[in-house]
This record gives sequence, C-alpha cells and structure tokens, in this order.
Amino acid sequence: MSQELSSPPDRLFNASLFQTASFIDGQWVNAASGKTIAVTDPGNGAVIGHVAAMSAQESRKAVDAAHRAFPAWSVMLPQDRAALLRRWFDLVNEAREDLATLMVMEQGKPISEARGEIAYAASFMEFYAEETKRPNIEGVTSHLPDAEVELWREPVGVAALITPWNFPCAMITRKATAAMAAGCTVVVHPSKETPFSALALAETARRAGIPPGVFNVVTGEPETIVTPWTDDTRVRALSFTGSTEIGQLLYARSAKTVKRLVLELGGHAPFIVFDDADLDRAVDSAIAAKFATSGQDCLGANRFYVQRGVYADFCERFAARTAALTVAYGMDDPDIGALMNERAVAKQEAHVADALSKGARCLVGGARHEQGPLFYQPTVLVDVPADALIFQEETFGPVAAIAPFDTEGAILERANDTEYGLIAYMHTIDPRRIFRMSRGLQYGMVAVNRTKVTGAPIPFGGMKQSGLGREGARQGMEAFTDVKYVCRDYGDLTLVE
Repeated sequence: MSQELSSPPDRLFNASLFQTASFIDGQWVNAASGKTIAVTDPGNGAVIGHVAAMSAQESRKAVDAAHRAFPAWSVMLPQDRAALLRRWFDLVNEAREDLATLMVMEQGKPISEARGEIAYAASFMEFYAEETKRPNIEGVTSHLPDAEVELWREPVGVAALITPWNFPCAMITRKATAAMAAGCTVVVHPSKETPFSALALAETARRAGIPPGVFNVVTGEPETIVTPWTDDTRVRALSFTGSTEIGQLLYARSAKTVKRLVLELGGHAPFIVFDDADLDRAVDSAIAAKFATSGQDCLGANRFYVQRGVYADFCERFAARTAALTVAYGMDDPDIGALMNERAVAKQEAHVADALSKGARCLVGGARHEQGPLFYQPTVLVDVPADALIFQEETFGPVAAIAPFDTEGAILERANDTEYGLIAYMHTIDPRRIFRMSRGLQYGMVAVNRTKVTGAPIPFGGMKQSGLGREGARQGMEAFTDVKYVCRDYGDLTLVE
C-alpha cells in the first residue's frame, strides 16, 4: 500500500479508497522526487490532500507496465475479461456513497449529481462486460474462387486515456472499460484538480482482481505525464475529453506516431424553442440542460433561441425557475454547487459584462454568490445580441443567454454557425419540423423535446471541432481495435479419412 501523504477524509466509510500515490503495475507508487500536488475543495477552499507529482520517466514506466500486460490480457478468454469487469462494476456500486463523497469534495458538484455520476460510470462497466463476449469475427462473401474471407477485430495495444475534472469517474470508465473489453491495456491521466476519484477507481480495480499493468493511473502535471505517451510508439490509441484547444494540441502531437484518436471536445449547444412547443416541458428541459453540473458540462445548453411568439412567456417562466434554484456546498445537495476554479468564475463575469455592454438585459443573478469565492449566481440574460461573447464561446457555468428568432430557416443557419457540433436541443410538436431540423442540425447528437439522451448503449460524440470518434455503445470499442482481413485458400488439400 502507499505511504500516505494525506489523511483520509472523515466522511468516508472505507478509508482505503482515499489513495494518494499513482497506481502502476498493480502497485501504489509515490514520486521518487517526493513532489506532490495539493488538491482543494472548491466549495470551501480546504486542502483535501496531496497526490504524487510523477515525473516523465515514471510516466513511461506506466506504459512499460501496460505493454508487458497486454499480451496476456489481449488473449484472455472474453468471458474471463467480462467476469473481471463485472466484479469491478459490483465493487464500484458497493462503494458508491464514498465515491460520490470524494467527488463532491474535489469537484464541487451537488451530492445527488455525484451519486448519479457514479451510477452512470458503473453502467459502462456493466455494458462493456457484456460486449466483451460478443463475437468479433465477421464473415464476408468471398469475391475470389476457392477462398474463404474473414474480418477479425483485434486490440491495438496500449491506450492512453486523458480525462477532465467535470466528470472525474464517468469519463474514465467510459473510455477504460471499452478499451479493456476490446483487449487493450490502459494508462490513465486524470485532471490534477480531481485525481482522488481516479485513484479510488484504481483501488476498486485492484480489489476486483484486474491484473497488474492492465489499468494504470498516473497523477501529476499534464505536460509531464502526457508528452511521453504521445511520443511513445507503444501507445497505439489516445482518448481525450476536454477543451478543443488541448484536443488540437494532442492531435498534432500524436501525428508522428500515427495513433488512433478519440477526441471528445468542446460544445456550444443551441437550445431551440418553437412557437408550438409545450412551454412547461421546454422550460423544465431548459433548466436541466443549462444548470446540471452547475453549468460545467460539455452538453450544457449555451445558446437559447426562442421563437418570437412565445419569447416573452418563456423568458419570464425560465427566469422565475432560475431564481428559485438553491446554491450551497455540494454535500448540502443544492441545485448549484461551486465552480471548479477562479478561472471558471472569471469567465462568467466576463461573459455577463460583455453581453450587458452590448445591450442584453439581466433578469436574474449576474454576480458572484455570497456562498463563497467559487460560487456564481444562476443567471439569465435576455435580448442577447449575436455578437456577444457568450454566443461565440462555451460559457461552462450557470449563465443562460436567450435571444428571439422568427423563422425555421434563420434559426437553423444560426444554430449551425459555429465550429462546435456536439449536441443540439429543440422543442416542437410538429413532426415534419422535427424531421427537417434533425436532418439540418450539424451536430453529433440531437435531443428533441427532452434533455437526457446519454447512456452506455448510445454512441456519444460530435461533429466538426467537437471531436473525433464515438464513446459508448459498440462504436466505443472501435478506436481500440484494428480490423485484420484473413483470406484463406486451401488449394488441393483433401481430407484424410
């Protein structure tokens, strides 16, 4: 076990889930330098603990371990890999309250949302445990005489997974269990702001009997940890969730080793309400789409467009609902928790100030919240002009910007006028419009008359600069496999009696 650098929080039932060292080759390993990174609770500013700040050389050792473990893991019987993933799923469910508590402490989200994320994270373990056993040989009708043709899917090798702070458990399991189900071994670098969730997952993986080297977690500074992985030819696939800017950088760095890439990048989701929409349902959906995870969600609605016939009514109802949202420390289970850091709060302030300077009106909120330095009031801006910064950039916080529109054609053009294309939301009861808009919206996912659309069985991902590839579903395993074409000709061989 690790030499502890911090004491486990008193709130945990099982103190062994609070790990501070990196997990490499089945062992807890501290940085040889003794360097650590402090992790703070955004809700109260307290230091939760310190995690090891590993070096580039130690980061490469994680790849060494994964590379050594790959041959045995890749040929393990699928049902045996499935059993291990299923056991991991069971242990995560058993530890769900501790895992949720850790998440609140390091990420700031309300406890009910943290519990929901643990259930979401576990669902990928269950799903890919089942997918592990699916046949992976596809028969193809031969185009050649006397030949048999087959396509095999084989694991690519070591996969590097780089995960964000806003969903510190689910983004790991969505990537790792798909890769492991395919037969890959993985090295994980969690955000340095939320490493304890990843290390707790590593502890549950250890208890589940996942073989050494198959699942590794390396903490430290991103540049130090990730650069050796992008340069290493043994790392055959890289999956990243985060900003488009960092995704572009990883794309370029991975080019020289020609890695398989899955990039789940930024969003700038439009939320479109037509005159014929069920307005109560649209408002309910808008609240969920904007304020889940305190607005810190790549699926969060960033641009609200409401047809002029219901514009005033929608704005009034939405503002009233927003004003009633509660703001507090995550363990008190409010609607809105702390934002991740000072940069996030400053961005809300900048976007609000810019919109107001250009003629927008603030109906609710518009300032920091008295709860603490990293809390921001749920905010509603209306009559927001098209050139406002908040309509150009992802806000990633609890600020909603609303503008009117007149025609279907105009709003389709405006919704698509962005390099982002992750998800779009719309509310209308006209089936012909639903079809036209669903076809016309340049987004990887379209939600019609609802907000929640994600889950383990669906392929999650975007178009344009919102990313490459898909996560979840059967498609989530594709980036971690190569297709091998086998063409067999038995010639004049005859069976021997």
